Amino acid sequence: MIWFKLLCLAGNINDNGMVYFTQELPYTEQMLAAHFNRPLATVQMALRTFEKFRMIEIINDILQISNWAKYQNIDKMNEIREYNRLAQQRHRAQLKAAEASADVNMHGVNDKSMTSQPCQGTDTDIASDTASDQIDTGETEVKGENTLSASQAECPFAKIRELYHKICISFPAIRAIDGNRRKAVAARWRAYKSLDTFEELFSIAEASSFLKGRNDRNWSADFDWMMKPTNFVKILEHKYDDRRSEDYSPTGIFGALAQLHEEAGYDETGNG
Repeated sequence: MIWFKLLCLAGNINDNGMVYFTQELPYTEQMLAAHFNRPLATVQMALRTFEKFRMIEIINDILQISNWAKYQNIDKMNEIREYNRLAQQRHRAQLKAAEASADVNMHGVNDKSMTSQPCQGTDTDIASDTASDQIDTGETEVKGENTLSASQAECPFAKIRELYHKICISFPAIRAIDGNRRKAVAARWRAYKSLDTFEELFSIAEASSFLKGRNDRNWSADFDWMMKPTNFVKILEHKYDDRRSEDYSPTGIFGALAQLHEEAGYDETGNG
């Protein structure tokens, strides 16, 4: 199981089988354990085994999948994704069964709340973030710390990320939607439930010179800033749009010249 998770992680990073958080920050065993949602001892034992059988190498403290090229076969990667999807499906079923059993023992009835309903998720989301099942939106009451919230299960994280990269070409790219970023995106999705809204948001942001850094502080926005609830609304309300030329009223000598020009009856071609 850990081997397939490791392959998927390397595939998402897409750097010749290298596995790192950033190029300056390698994954530690503790980080991998948290990301894979597995005990540290299990991850450590797996890594030692993989290294013993030369399935992985450690180069400058960065983990690399050996013979990475052979895993680039499309059929092989599809097989890995399908295996991972089925494993996650079984894991969710076990969590639901345990939760239902606990509810029966405590209340004598089977709780049919939203958290006990089947969850929907894309293969891409599962492959890119196998630890997401334990994260809630931060704004929804969830039963049990290991329950996947309904808003995250429905949210098309991969499509939102794709829209952002397609439209917001002037802003920093994002590697993945996980952690607190995943919570924020799920919360915005629960509020709007429309990819058109996200497309509109990204288009408005890309058209804003202010958000792209043309301001007194030389500050520019990024994906996480856009996903904050207040900023999300302000962008949609065009609060950061460029000032249109017709809204600008020159003052001083330029204002006087403009007024004389207008009073003289000049048209746009410069002819009186």
